[in-house]
Amino acid sequence: SEALINELCVETGSEESCSTLQPRYAWLRELGLQEENPGVYNGRWGGSGEVVTTYCPANNEPIARVRQASLEDYEETVKKAKEAWKVWADVPAPKRGEIVRQIGDALRQKIKVLGSLVSLEMGKIFVEGVGEVQEYVDVCDYAVGLSRMIGGPILPSERPGHALIEQWNPVGLVGIITAFNFPVAVYGWNSAIAMICGNACIWKGAPTTSLISVAVTKIIAKVLEDNKVPGAICSLACGGAEIGTAMARDERMDLLSFTGSTKVGKQVALMVQERFGRSLLELGGNNAIIVFEDADLNLVIPSTLFAAVGTAGQRCTTARRLFLHESIHDEVVAKLAKAYAQVRIGDPWDSDTLYGPLHTKEAVKMYLDAVEQAKQQGGSVVCGGKVISRPGNYVEPTIVTGLPHNAPIVHTETFAPILYVLKFKAEEEVFTWNNEVKQGLSSSIFTKDLGRIFRWLGYSSDYFSIFLNFDLPFLFYSTGGEKHTGGGRESGSDSWKLYMRRSTCTINYSKDLPLAQGIKFQ
Repeated sequence: SEALINELCVETGSEESCSTLQPRYAWLRELGLQEENPGVYNGRWGGSGEVVTTYCPANNEPIARVRQASLEDYEETVKKAKEAWKVWADVPAPKRGEIVRQIGDALRQKIKVLGSLVSLEMGKIFVEGVGEVQEYVDVCDYAVGLSRMIGGPILPSERPGHALIEQWNPVGLVGIITAFNFPVAVYGWNSAIAMICGNACIWKGAPTTSLISVAVTKIIAKVLEDNKVPGAICSLACGGAEIGTAMARDERMDLLSFTGSTKVGKQVALMVQERFGRSLLELGGNNAIIVFEDADLNLVIPSTLFAAVGTAGQRCTTARRLFLHESIHDEVVAKLAKAYAQVRIGDPWDSDTLYGPLHTKEAVKMYLDAVEQAKQQGGSVVCGGKVISRPGNYVEPTIVTGLPHNAPIVHTETFAPILYVLKFKAEEEVFTWNNEVKQGLSSSIFTKDLGRIFRWLGYSSDYFSIFLNFDLPFLFYSTGGEKHTGGGRESGSDSWKLYMRRSTCTINYSKDLPLAQGIKFQ
């Protein structure tokens, strides 16, 4: 870890700051961070709310402090963002795309140091931290092209001398509430698309990853400043439930995007709906991998390992249920347990580490509670199940067998590296079991049977993201979910429509006033 920090100091030209500050945190200055940081940005930096200390999950030691937004700060920020929107909406969409392209380039220049901050504050391994920043870069690239393509068709009218035109306009102000587990990417998916559509944004990240929110906003603010457009186009209001509730209830918030648990998402949805507002929800998942007897186990084992253990099981797309055909169950479990034993556990910023800590002490408690419930409900722990004796929030990646498919704990999303392995006999039953949980985020199938594949692609899986012969825990183009996952679409071919409103315009270019449906009113 010290070698990586020294490398960052040399590459960013901050040798002096690295020598005068604690080596572990000196490189934060390259991101514009200090020991105490303002957590509000609306064209200028400020904040008069509570000061929150963020901690490193790998050792539970403090990193730095962020002053959160007060309700007064929030009110000022909304007003400034609304004013900024009036300017931004008048900028041609391709020009907006060019500025988003510059944001992507600015992120590229900071990708290593920002990825290291993600490892430090969130706890995911360094390569995943860098990969998360890359996801923001990728969606910026996608948004650039999209900025020259958004629009509606010209439609035929039944009235002579008339034309119908779909006109798409920005919704206005988009509130973005993100979770701790993807503190960069989720904001990027939302903001890049929202910006090219002509919207202003207000971001509230998770309080436990406030440093990341500040660092990302500083990068964006510099690009906006260089282009002489209002910084409040991408505003920031760090805070907790008080700020989140204000955003959900605020009628000036034309669209609220929320990423988090199903429980909190339901509360957000009700508050937004109460004011007849628009929401975009990305909530929980209880994702399954189905392995048939003809599957290639050389694909199954590494795919399952990464899907279940990556990010220490803290992705909404983490594999939590593994359905194995009874004829291969024991073989796969044995191979998977052997693979789990080889997972390299360590500091997330060490390049050799494959598995880091859970994000908080509370997450460790939830992990232990889930393991105990699994045992009480008839499960057997094949490997893992315990807290690792070292500083930080480390737990053992865990495999549980012997539970019925409908056990209450199997139907519960636990944000931890616990994989429930379940036996099945026939295709029909396992497809039913796959769909019986309330969430509908992602599911995977391993088979060589083409008939089965196409039955799966049809009505057999009621999930949003479907993978065949691999499991990809996150792909920005396919973010979304069904059922209790919320139904949101942050990326993909039609996602831009959520950040805009459609007007159908009827134009009469004739000298007559014909009515539709043959009606005569004389």
